[in-house]
Amino acid sequence: MISYRPFLNSDPPLLAAIWRGCAGRRGLAQPVTVAMFEQLVLAKPYFDREGLILALDDQQPIGFAHAGFGPNENESGLSTELGVVSMLLVVGHAEQAATSARLLDLAEQYLRRRGAKVIYGGGIRPLTPFYWGLFGGSELPGILESDPAMLAAFHDAAYREIDRTLILHRELAGFRPPVDRQQMQIRRSTELECVQNPPARSWWEACTMEPCERTMFRLLRREGGEPLAHVMFWNIEPFSAPWGVRAYGQIELEVAPEHRGKGLATYLVGEAMRQFQDQSFALVEAQTMQHNTAAQALYRKLGFQQIDSGVVLRKEGSGPAA
Repeated sequence: MISYRPFLNSDPPLLAAIWRGCAGRRGLAQPVTVAMFEQLVLAKPYFDREGLILALDDQQPIGFAHAGFGPNENESGLSTELGVVSMLLVVGHAEQAATSARLLDLAEQYLRRRGAKVIYGGGIRPLTPFYWGLFGGSELPGILESDPAMLAAFHDAAYREIDRTLILHRELAGFRPPVDRQQMQIRRSTELECVQNPPARSWWEACTMEPCERTMFRLLRREGGEPLAHVMFWNIEPFSAPWGVRAYGQIELEVAPEHRGKGLATYLVGEAMRQFQDQSFALVEAQTMQHNTAAQALYRKLGFQQIDSGVVLRKEGSGPAA
């Protein structure tokens, strides 16, 4: 008989066992360890045992759901109006679909009790309270299209698709940054600054991203002044280890509004990738939303190829649960 209960302090080995039992599903860092779970999930200052629900069949762990909340507007704390079911995992089981449905329902009940007005299926920045570094890749993509079982569980629970993320890879073997008159002018007039593990810009960023090894590149005028653009990457070793290569994941890319459309993003990302290539990294992953045509054009120019997509799902919280 399958039973359901909130997290207990003795559960980390059970959670890791469930995760490892889902090996082969793209987007899950493998092999996960209890220490990784402790650091990237359970150690978050807002972790609430009631939001992490386990399913057990005669005391054998077969699945879990984990729900949390996004940040407030200035990322100084939580907003319990914005709920997210960060993870829903069930190992192969005769009652897999029914177990997934029950876990998802219990996670939603928890979020409604805490005041969620909107519930998202899967993390998408900034709704990323848990699993950065364990799921998705360079970023949390929502629910992966390549995971039909998880996707079906959310669709069956009346979540609706509101957007999609595109997951892109660029192998660095043979990579050369684009060279034309515009790119040469940027090279002559700017300097590239590399900052290792830059300080977090908000409480939320410190909670979600600081455990990851990050590298920021900033593009500066030679005569000084504010940066023209910056791009951030992190070492996605938990994902790339099974691929047999060293890889970086791009987190963000920002060009000052008055300097957009001048080729700065192409130069900045291309130079960063060239440096990674020199350091014997073999792959860069990036994600972008399907409506961001400018970003897609940039990545095509740099030779990225789409390898998967994520579905951003949402439903109304419908008020407090009974």
